[in-house]
Amino acid sequence: MREWIEAAQTGDRESFERLVRHFRPLACTIAYDRLGDSYLAEDAVQEAFTEAFLYIDQVREPSAFAGWLKRIVIRQCLRLRRRKTHPSAMLEEADAIADTSPGVLEQVELRELRQLVHQAVDGLPSKLRIAVSLFYLEGQPIRTIAEALDTTPSALKKRLFEARSKLKGALPVRDLIHVYRQLSEGGVKMLHIVNGDVFGSKLKQSQIPGEVLVWREIYTVGPVFTEPAEPENRAARAAYIEQALGVPQAEFIRHGEEQERALAAYQDYDEVVLWFEYDLFDQTMLAYLLHWFSERPLGKTKLSLLSIGAFPGIASFRGLGQLNLRQVETLSGLWQAVSGRELRLGADLWQAFTADTADPLVELLKGDTSALPFAREAFLAHLSKFPSVRNGLGSIEQATLDVLTEGTRTPIELFRLICEQHHVLGMGDLEYWSILKTLAGGDEPIVRVDGSETFPSFQGVPDNFASSRIGLTELGSLVQEGKADRVARCGIDQWYGGVHLHGRGEVLRRDW
Repeated sequence: MREWIEAAQTGDRESFERLVRHFRPLACTIAYDRLGDSYLAEDAVQEAFTEAFLYIDQVREPSAFAGWLKRIVIRQCLRLRRRKTHPSAMLEEADAIADTSPGVLEQVELRELRQLVHQAVDGLPSKLRIAVSLFYLEGQPIRTIAEALDTTPSALKKRLFEARSKLKGALPVRDLIHVYRQLSEGGVKMLHIVNGDVFGSKLKQSQIPGEVLVWREIYTVGPVFTEPAEPENRAARAAYIEQALGVPQAEFIRHGEEQERALAAYQDYDEVVLWFEYDLFDQTMLAYLLHWFSERPLGKTKLSLLSIGAFPGIASFRGLGQLNLRQVETLSGLWQAVSGRELRLGADLWQAFTADTADPLVELLKGDTSALPFAREAFLAHLSKFPSVRNGLGSIEQATLDVLTEGTRTPIELFRLICEQHHVLGMGDLEYWSILKTLAGGDEPIVRVDGSETFPSFQGVPDNFASSRIGLTELGSLVQEGKADRVARCGIDQWYGGVHLHGRGEVLRRDW
């Protein structure tokens, strides 16, 4: 947050827009509480942010920004109250008459329910009213609200408890079950789908409401099918993953079935939020999930996406797992509704990624992929893994041999250097050890491992592996220089998404 404010003070509009997205729910709630009119509240908030942009250099301490903005919003509300109010009731009636699209009855019911809740909340004392609106209706984190209201998290929780008690008596009995249950649970029922147990654990500890589903798959390794959840496809992947990474087939299948069952219950939630990073590891997961949702009716469930490639103050951002709890909470509400363009592109990417030839993906990436801003670079990195026409090496193998021309390395040094060069792949250590194992195997290895006879796997790391030394063989030096061809000399048996390359003869070569 500090970085956004300091950048905005230098005139950085993108940073200021991030502040707007983060603080808009707070500003709207305060404005509505003062004006009691959603249209006037929007006007007040718009003018408040315009004023804030013009005078943001007056903010001396970033931690005071929320309180400073609150005062601007209140001042704008006072100005607007002197003006003629908008005929909001007539506008709402016109909207209802004009809206003849499918689902209009559901929209009317939802509007009535919201009106019921707002009426009940409006009857609360001011301190309770603002706290309830921000936490339950806007979904803001406890810490953010406490800072804005100049109170402590524990005091705020007491206010919320008191508010729930009062609302329980204020809401009609016929609506109490639905409305009060939502309020008691912290607003809408949400499901967050994320990659990585580290980030998943932090999200569970945060003040961001909702359940967390950690998606555990490695679509960048082994055969990948358009419908990977079909039993025969999952069994084929399980067999390959066990051989390549050491993950037991039964465990792989069990985890896969469990997460698919959890995903299938998506309509039990008001909103599903997809959290995925910029790299290939995450973008393949995102493509699969968008493909999956594109074939199913969302109904009343809202599908949202937070796709991230940078974070203020972190120069070398590699993933959400780097963030501390407070940084995680600043992302609350920054996700955007998934549009039809994003669903279609995600489905197209998944279809192309799982095709048995690279041509569909090559052609797709020549077109417009702006709906998913990180997709092009990530999937181009996938295509770079195919064997080259020069020496039969993919980008990771070539980088490995290039580093080793400078001398032997320990496995950890080698992995770190390769990841720094190719962080867009989001490659894990087990995936890299599998690649290194292939380079060191066969009748004519191109790398040698001195000091260890086995490689790490899902089962563990051999005691002497970390201290071993990795170097080039004589053939490896020739391949690295382009004087020998790795595929012709060693053969290949490798999956790239849905493409399977095998043998020593003519196989697909990267010339795009």
